[in-house]
This record gives sequence, C-alpha cells and structure tokens, in this order.
Amino acid sequence: MDPNDDVNPSTAESESLSTTAWREWLGEFGPRLLLFARQQTRSTEDAQDVLQDALVKLVDKINSNDFVGGQEAWMPYLFTTIRRLSIDLGRRDDRRRRREDVVSEESEADQREAFHPWFESESSEDETRQLLEAGLKELPPKFAEVVVMKIWGERTFAEIGEALDISPNTAASRYRYGLEALKKKLSSARRKGDLSI
Repeated sequence: MDPNDDVNPSTAESESLSTTAWREWLGEFGPRLLLFARQQTRSTEDAQDVLQDALVKLVDKINSNDFVGGQEAWMPYLFTTIRRLSIDLGRRDDRRRRREDVVSEESEADQREAFHPWFESESSEDETRQLLEAGLKELPPKFAEVVVMKIWGERTFAEIGEALDISPNTAASRYRYGLEALKKKLSSARRKGDLSI
C-alpha cells in the first residue's frame, strides 16, 4: 500500500469525526438518559450500568447495520432499551433476593434445630438431658417458653407474665403443666427402658 495514499487519512479523519459527533451527542443527551435510567432502577450504580449496557447495544446495532433509523431514532431506542434492561435487572435482583431469603430461612431453621445443650452434663445423665430437650421441643410453645424462662432465664412468674402479657397465675399454671408433661415423658421412658435411671 502506498504511504501517500489518501484512504488512510480520510478513514482516520471520518472515524475521528464520528467519534467526536458521538461524544457531543452523548454529552448532550447522556444526562437525560441517566436521569431516566435512575428513575427505572433502584440505585445510581444500577442506572449507570443499565445506561452503559443500552449504549453498547445501540453501538452494536449501528456497527452491524441492524439499526433502523438515523440519529433521531437513537433516543426512543435507548429509552425502550433502558426500560427493558431495568426490568430485567429488577427481576434478577428479586429472584436473587428470594433465593437468599430461602437459604437464610433454612439456615435459621437449621440453627434452631441444631443441638444446643440446655443442660451441662458429661455423665450418664446425658440420656435424661436428651429426653428433656426432646420433651421441651414437643411441648406446646406457650408451655415450653414459660419453662425455659423460669428455669434457664431465672425469671419470676410476675416477670414472665409481664414479658408474655399474661397474668402471673397463668404463667405459674403453664409452668406446672409443662413440668408435668416433662415428668410424664421421663416416666414413660423409664417404663420403656429408654432411661437407665
């Protein structure tokens, strides 16, 4: 190729002109597009990402000669593309958040179901401890919470009643019922031979 050939300078010149024209257009309309993207998304960062993706799609369409219309059609195309990309981003974020919530809920449930010793014992009383813990989990929550608050929380019936918005007498009766149910569970285990005490 001849170094004096005018094709290279004119090509470079037209490319720099189109780049300059693109920058001027973007300088004029970019802030409006960013404002629109900001209204469609949940954060400024998401708006910037969506706008950038929309601009890339426009440039790709123009470069591949798939874009129908001239420069006057760029804004409507970008508004539509920004809106679609924002909806897609919102849906992805919502799905991700739901998946994270499910995993978080499962993790919390696993933590609640995980073994947390309520009794400190390293001897033959382990059987008793396990039976009592299982019995507490089987009790109706209104009785189990009173037993736990009374024994492990070392609360009075008045304090328990205040915390649960019940009378001290109701707290005391729930405590007695809970203890009676636990006692029956231990007695039943002894009769079945599950408990060696």
